Amino acid sequence: MGAFLYGVSLQWKLDIRSKTLLITCYIVPLLFFVIMGGIFTSVMPEARYTLIQSMTVFGVTMGALIGLPPSLVEIYSSDIKKVYKANGVPLYLGLVLTNISAYIHLFLMSIILYIAAPLVFDAEIPQNPGKYFISLAIFIAVSLSIASIIGLAVKDQAKTSMFSIIVFIPSTMLSGIMFPMELLPKAFQTIGKLFPASWGYQLMTENAFQLENLLLFLLIFVFAIVVCAILLRRIDT
Repeated sequence: MGAFLYGVSLQWKLDIRSKTLLITCYIVPLLFFVIMGGIFTSVMPEARYTLIQSMTVFGVTMGALIGLPPSLVEIYSSDIKKVYKANGVPLYLGLVLTNISAYIHLFLMSIILYIAAPLVFDAEIPQNPGKYFISLAIFIAVSLSIASIIGLAVKDQAKTSMFSIIVFIPSTMLSGIMFPMELLPKAFQTIGKLFPASWGYQLMTENAFQLENLLLFLLIFVFAIVVCAILLRRIDT
């Protein structure tokens, strides 16, 4: 119990001084919302019907892929790992606590968008809020699981940022939040479906759950957990 509380305390201190979380989970997504939300609704008035979902997909994807990996590198590729071991804190606890922290931040950011979009841009509120927030919860968890792989697999801070951006750009550009996927060439549509963002957007815009989408997310999540467990074992040796 003492090791767990120490890990929580250490993670809290890291979160407080982390500018990355503040920028990627709040400042950039909300700034993108203010600028692009105005552009979308002006150029395409029908965009207000899915504005909450599209802005949320961008914010969650950015916060997960750009924000989480550097935090994991800071833990597992620095003296913090030695501090964990010296105090008897299991190495996996750093991964778990970092994910929980990022999850809370991304969910709060999504709630801000959910409340602000109808007030600022007269965006349409999802018809089934309960289903929307369940879909959001699933999407955040899966996005963070993919981001965790990057953070554990790449040990250099600069390379981590590079890999995160390489995954982030096609995730958002080919997800359908910028323009309908039907307008993209077939090859780009196929590539877009390789990333959780496109499936997350589809899941949050649908009025009912589609079993195949839920199974796909479950498969990705389980796969990411297995990969993270393997990477943690390598880090521990």
